Amino acid sequence: MRNGIHPPYGPVVFRDRAANHAFLTRSTMSADRTIVWEDGHPYPVVDVEISDVSHPFHTGTARVPDAAGRVGRFERRYGKRGGA
Repeated sequence: MRNGIHPPYGPVVFRDRAANHAFLTRSTMSADRTIVWEDGHPYPVVDVEISDVSHPFHTGTARVPDAAGRVGRFERRYGKRGGA
């Protein structure tokens, strides 16, 4: 790697406020605020709006569109396609 062109890479805590969950990882993001982690060391903290703990896809609360229901509703409303 060339010196002087890459951002600093170090430990950062990402905190999901909606789910009251935080995890420590490494990132190039920086933050003005710090938090004391479980190991007793202070780390920069970045607040995120959504993470894997609160995302509907990962929690199982995501709604899957019902394609068959949509097609049936369309056919009832506009009739089936006439064909050969």
